Amino acid sequence: MNVVGLTTTTADRKRRAGQRLVIGVAGHALTEEERAFIREVRPGGFVLFGRNVAEPKQVLELNRELASLLPRELPPIRTVDQEGGRVQRVRAPATVWPPMRHLGNVNDPRLTREVGVALGREVRALGFDLDFAPVADVDSNPKNPVIGDRSFARKAGDVCAQITALIEGMQEAGCIACAKHFPGHGDTSVDSHLDLPIVEKEPPELDEVELPPFRAAIAAGVGTVMTAHVVFPAWDEDRPATMSSRIVRGQLRERLGYGGVIFSDDMEMKAVRGRYPLDLQLREASAASVDVFLMCKELTLAHEAWEVLVRLQEEDKRQEDAAIDADKRWQALRERFLKGGPPAMGLEVLGCPEHQLLAARIRAQGADS
Repeated sequence: MNVVGLTTTTADRKRRAGQRLVIGVAGHALTEEERAFIREVRPGGFVLFGRNVAEPKQVLELNRELASLLPRELPPIRTVDQEGGRVQRVRAPATVWPPMRHLGNVNDPRLTREVGVALGREVRALGFDLDFAPVADVDSNPKNPVIGDRSFARKAGDVCAQITALIEGMQEAGCIACAKHFPGHGDTSVDSHLDLPIVEKEPPELDEVELPPFRAAIAAGVGTVMTAHVVFPAWDEDRPATMSSRIVRGQLRERLGYGGVIFSDDMEMKAVRGRYPLDLQLREASAASVDVFLMCKELTLAHEAWEVLVRLQEEDKRQEDAAIDADKRWQALRERFLKGGPPAMGLEVLGCPEHQLLAARIRAQGADS
């Protein structure tokens, strides 16, 4: 047994490994297989998609049941991609927000903060704790197939002002924000859901374009950051950012000074899935200080990842130390946001007149000419 302050048991390793997974489920209600998996693995959280959404009461009940399956001392962080525009898992009767590019076009941080508060309130009313927003990528490549108008702007300075305001508004409402996709997915011409993108830029340009929005997000107190499955040869020729210590630890942790929770992007995306063995993915991402791994669909893959994360701790003291550090950051996130924050509003806040007027104003003022 390894000794880290106190003797570490197999149960400790299993608990830490489970806490490093945020998993998806198949439909509107849980299957018995999913319930059994959750009770065994005790994942750190859940992510819901359009396939899980019928109507608001059903989403709220699903989130309630997910939390009920875990011990009170390990409350899950329930997450969703609710950016607005193309990426909005819960639609009407929730407010259907325009793409964030509209807010960037209006370029009024006070308005953006107001949207952040409204967005955060609706997300929390549905039973979620964290919204995987905002996109901190700079839309610098017009051929980008996956970012586009999800980005606030085509210039780094404009993105910085907007993400600062949105993060502050969301977190004022008690909703954990997530700046994504570090160190930047804006200058890719390949969708990482389908293949492995490469950004051929030298360090000075990366410093000038890609990093400033993440620096601004950190200064705004963003709760979490998500990595990109993108290769940046100027920093690491061999590995995508998610698996790169030079990028995640070297740039995000050490250079930008970020000490909070780092999510991987979905580990089922083809940029990494099937390209590297799962053992190597998790080993290198853990060494890079990625804390939590998104496993958005396949329960068998999530179970395999849990087993790998347990074994890595058993085999390598450095991996165990990484798991302990990840556990501490995850617990600190819970302490910061799940205890003592503003109470969640009722479902009546979804699509309320105030939010509908706000969305209509942004569409009118921010549409591209």
